[in-house]
Amino acid sequence: MSDTPGKQQNTAAFYGQAVASFAVAMAATAIGIYQLSADAWVRGFLAIAVLYLVTSAFTLAKVIRDRQDGASASAPAYAPFEKR
Repeated sequence: MSDTPGKQQNTAAFYGQAVASFAVAMAATAIGIYQLSADAWVRGFLAIAVLYLVTSAFTLAKVIRDRQDGASASAPAYAPFEKR
């Protein structure tokens, strides 16, 4: 175990994989909606729904991250094997 407290950083490969995965998912969804044999208003509705879902997911992730950062800054670090 490490004795140095600090924020864990993700590797560049993990970051790249996350960005690539997001790009592939968005592109596949956009192509699927574009190729859908439905009226233009149905495809437009689905496109707006996907964009709303993505933006709300980003917002939720940010809120959760901010709450965790705030809780860890105010609370002492948990060290179960530390002698007092």
